Amino acid sequence: MDKMLRNKKTIFLFTFPTFLLFTVIVIVPIFFSLHYSTLKWDGFSKEIFVGFSNYRNLFVDNTDGFIQAVINSLVLALISVGIQLPISLLLALILARGVRGERFFRTVYFIPVIVSTVVIGQLWMKIYNNDYGMLNAVLKAIGLGNLANAWLADTKTALASVFAAMLWQYVGYHMLLLYAGAKSISPDIYEAARIDGAGEKDMAFRITIPLMKPILCVCIIFAVTGSFKAFDLIFVMTGGGPLHATEVPTTLMYTTIFSRYQYGYGSAMAIFIIVECLVFTLVINKLFSKNVDN
Repeated sequence: MDKMLRNKKTIFLFTFPTFLLFTVIVIVPIFFSLHYSTLKWDGFSKEIFVGFSNYRNLFVDNTDGFIQAVINSLVLALISVGIQLPISLLLALILARGVRGERFFRTVYFIPVIVSTVVIGQLWMKIYNNDYGMLNAVLKAIGLGNLANAWLADTKTALASVFAAMLWQYVGYHMLLLYAGAKSISPDIYEAARIDGAGEKDMAFRITIPLMKPILCVCIIFAVTGSFKAFDLIFVMTGGGPLHATEVPTTLMYTTIFSRYQYGYGSAMAIFIIVECLVFTLVINKLFSKNVDN
């Protein structure tokens, strides 16, 4: 095995097909999008080169509310890291301590991840429905009918309502990653800590969480970039409405390309999303690498 790993030809033979597939599926489309982003093109007529005009329109003209869409995605990323990940971490730490029914809860929390996003969107639309939705029915049943609302039709509550559905769908995903990280820590470390008189809280904050920094970094990157790329659940539940209250760059990009037929302008949005995800990934990795070094 060691001899095979030292053989550069063997390494090339095994890695080249994957590299070729990655290039065709990911790298080449990115360069095509970059090319299209410099054009004024409806997908049918002759292409007109406009340089960086599409990028200028995104941030300077801002005629279609792109900046607000970016702000909405940043808000989703912030509450994903600030609310979703702490819940996932708490569940992971509880399950990792060996509670009764550990396997059952681990499976149940992960079920929403494997359910179709379209199905989840339809489910939560029924929950939020103003006339027969379960949420309003429960509020009325417990004497809080004054709080009943058209949750997805109200600009003040639409974004939070969509995030609640996203949290329900992905909290189990991050929980499973963090659970695997917690279970990989040697029990001998905890035994030594108990002998020294450490309690459960001390072990969680001084042993478990510090040793889970690599997987925490991965989860934060997934949460942040996932918020920037969020599309299907938002598109199903609100389509970016009402009045662009839940609009994010991906939904605006879809509308721009497939409804307005502005392929160049939509491609500029796509490039921005790619660069945004890349920059935040590098920044998060840099921050965690500094913490590890310290």
